[in-house]
Amino acid sequence: MADSTDQAHRGFPQTIDDDELDIATYLREEGEEPPIPAPQSLGALVVGAVGVVYGDIGTSPLYAFREALRPVAADGLERAEVLGLLSLLIWTLILIVTLKYVLFLLRNDNRGEGGVLALYTLARLAIGRRSIPVLVLALAGAALFFGDAIITPAISVLSAVEGASLIVPAFHDWIVPVTMAILIALFLVQKSGTARVSRLFGPITTIWFLTLAGMGLRHIAAEPAILLAFDPSWLVAFLLDHKAVAFVVMGAVFLAVTGAEALYADLGHFGRRPIVIAWFILVFPALVLNYLGQGALVLRDPTTIEAPFYAMVPPWLLPALVALATAATVIAAQAVISGAFSMSRSAIQLGLLPRMRIRHTSAQLSGQIYIPAINGALLFGVLWLVVSFRSSEALASAYGIAVTGTMLVTTALALIYLRASRRIPLGVALLMLIPVGAIEICFLMANMVKVLDGGYVPLVLATVLGIVMWAWWSGTQAVAQKTHRAAVDFDSFCRSMADSSVHIVPGTALFLTSDPTVAPSALLHNIKHNRVLHQQNVLLTVETLRVPVATPEERATYQPINDRFGRLTLRFGYMETPNVSRAMLAARRAGLKFDVMNTSFFLGRRRPVFASAFGVRRFLSQLYALLYRFATDPSDYFRLPRNRVVELGERFAA
Repeated sequence: MADSTDQAHRGFPQTIDDDELDIATYLREEGEEPPIPAPQSLGALVVGAVGVVYGDIGTSPLYAFREALRPVAADGLERAEVLGLLSLLIWTLILIVTLKYVLFLLRNDNRGEGGVLALYTLARLAIGRRSIPVLVLALAGAALFFGDAIITPAISVLSAVEGASLIVPAFHDWIVPVTMAILIALFLVQKSGTARVSRLFGPITTIWFLTLAGMGLRHIAAEPAILLAFDPSWLVAFLLDHKAVAFVVMGAVFLAVTGAEALYADLGHFGRRPIVIAWFILVFPALVLNYLGQGALVLRDPTTIEAPFYAMVPPWLLPALVALATAATVIAAQAVISGAFSMSRSAIQLGLLPRMRIRHTSAQLSGQIYIPAINGALLFGVLWLVVSFRSSEALASAYGIAVTGTMLVTTALALIYLRASRRIPLGVALLMLIPVGAIEICFLMANMVKVLDGGYVPLVLATVLGIVMWAWWSGTQAVAQKTHRAAVDFDSFCRSMADSSVHIVPGTALFLTSDPTVAPSALLHNIKHNRVLHQQNVLLTVETLRVPVATPEERATYQPINDRFGRLTLRFGYMETPNVSRAMLAARRAGLKFDVMNTSFFLGRRRPVFASAFGVRRFLSQLYALLYRFATDPSDYFRLPRNRVVELGERFAA
């Protein structure tokens, strides 16, 4: 149910409690949809994209070049090694981010929305049938993304706070406590919404990128030969001359593109054009200039290898840089937390996770949501990582696997979608994606050597989350099949009721059901135990479309069967939070006639019990039954008025 935070936003109608307004409040409103905010200018969208989309990748210069240098700096650095590393960084940004995400994936959206689950739905629709391998890919991508969402806040904030120890060495013992305090504060403010704070994200991050560029230009001017790193021959020579540590270095270099998945995942927030403009005009030049500047500094002063980023500014500017870096990392953490909320809602709508309480935190932006269960889980995971690893250097080993795994899944789904949809010839699709996929496989293999040094963290997290999502999906499918086999055909039931002597009571009864072709158990139990039938009985089905947002025309469909029975279908996009109370206005427009004061919602409360199977099947059944108990109450999830809900229970084998 919505709470006081929701009720503070007048733009979204709120779920009602017993002592509050009833459903008639919604039907008296002038319109069904939330108010549409005034269109933003292209410049405002570009600045907003800089803050939200590029917050994560923008903090990579804090640690990416430093970690790439460490494996080859033990015996001293040579000019060719620095140029080779810089060339590897630059061309990774060009091939992975610019080519794959900015120029290609952003053109493949699902009604304006992006991300691994949006790409999954595109591939699923293009194939035209359920595909278990494609589903497994989607589960892997979503699970790895959640692992990334836990690691990113920890490593980002840690790397920024560590800069304070360069100013006051005694601060070293306070790095972990201060990092934990910042993260706890960040997660606690999530329930209040980020609408006000997010207005500062774009300007602050823009200042951050301009600072990165300025720092880089200062040192490039002192060592202009560093520009030779644009020549890919330095990259090839470095890999050939350092075969022993090449994999280790590549695993660190990939840290430079962490956050690239946000380019695609946040497509629906800003649109393709602002994201592309922000990348080419500001973000990409700033990142490249800063990496070149760090390389130039290390060439002139090899002693700066321990912290090349912070060594780029004079001591008197270091406190301001640390403060700005901390703000940038908090923004990066906020962006990935918001992405985790959006990914969770999409997974719920696609039937990959149990229903959870979802709260809107903005009256204008439906994408700004808060999921308490996900927020708590992320906070626990982030704090555990900070306490366990205690430094960004140690945590860097755990970071790359989640990022490379997610990117590789995205590439595979994109290839499947392009092939199935026949948008381009297979040869062209292979020519576009296989080279990028091969590079990502190399980066994944490079990161796999770090499994024992912390790389096991995202693998364990992804495995656990993947099993949870599979158990929920497979359990839901199995229960649906069992229910369907024992079901009573609704059309036949309606005909049999024509001559029935059951007592008729006035009013409208809406029976929530996932299958409108069969008589719901709540309807059968109502007749069996209460021996009554309402004057008007409507099967209410809430459908999740494979599109982000349902149009007003798609929202409601009413199909009368006879004077006593009918079917009502309410549709919501997978990026929306279902609100049946509000959608009842659309139901009335679709032809359903009812008196709001004589309308009741009937729910079949079903409690799963353990199956008698053994082995993996029994484990998945038990896990599904456990998850079912933690799922949000349907009346809360679908925003039903509590004082109009009647629940009838039954037990079933999971």
